Amino acid sequence: MRSNRFHVSNASPPSIVVVLNSGAGTVGSRPAIAAELRDLFQAAGRDAEIVTLRPGRNPTEAARAASAHSAIVVAGGGDGTVSGVAAGVVDSPAALGILPLGTLNHFAKDLRLPLGLPEAVGVIAAAHIGTVDVGTVNDRIFINNSSIGVYPDIVQEREALRRQGYRKWPAMAIATLRVIRQYPRITVRVEVEGQRRSWRTPFLFVGNNEYTIDGLRIGARMRLDAGKLFVYVSPRARTRDLPLLLARALAGRARRSGAFEIIAAAEATIDTWRAGRVHVATDGEVVTLRAPLSYRSRPGALRVVVPRP
Repeated sequence: MRSNRFHVSNASPPSIVVVLNSGAGTVGSRPAIAAELRDLFQAAGRDAEIVTLRPGRNPTEAARAASAHSAIVVAGGGDGTVSGVAAGVVDSPAALGILPLGTLNHFAKDLRLPLGLPEAVGVIAAAHIGTVDVGTVNDRIFINNSSIGVYPDIVQEREALRRQGYRKWPAMAIATLRVIRQYPRITVRVEVEGQRRSWRTPFLFVGNNEYTIDGLRIGARMRLDAGKLFVYVSPRARTRDLPLLLARALAGRARRSGAFEIIAAAEATIDTWRAGRVHVATDGEVVTLRAPLSYRSRPGALRVVVPRP
């Protein structure tokens, strides 16, 4: 798969469990999706057990239970569901399969998985297994990224608006406008290999491997197996400048503008000048963790079903 160097092996026909998020982005428009999935797997020569998550049920717990008796545990949903299922599969003999049923499907795209449901089922049925890295923050798994600063506050404001009846994307737009108008920069201290650096920045973003920050592929990763975390801060930007920074990135000028400081490392300790607990976004979900935050890359820790090389 081009620059992603996966370790691929053939396997005997596996047992498959699909952990299906009934609230995922495209699932609501397909009320008979469980039956549709069973038919697709049978057409591909495989039987699959479908476990439909009810609201409030933890995908990690469901995946951990499934990984005890299944060779492949499939996440049916968006990046939040995939991240939760991956956390339940890591450190087990099972591999993660992905049915990209969310809105953005970042992890599936970075794996170069097909986004069509029949094609995605075909990849899982073929059962070619690779390994990719995961990141951890205070031992909490993330597959895409983690951040502190303005983004967790935007997510929390978005969810408050959704509870008031707003749809996802209008809620996100309103939340972003509200938060960036008043959010102050935070002071962060990053320690890598005994060296410390401090900045005031609107955000600190930690990627599981390197993210593209320029051009139309902004937010994509070319590799998921380099064994590195990439820490991004923007100390010369004020929070209200973030829309302009995004525009520069889309125009391919963010990196050479000097707007970002970037650190690549296998491990990093990150602290803020706020005592106690910190709101942290991990793969789009906001949790509260105790500072300092201990970030670590776990190279090759996740077995994942990938397209035939």
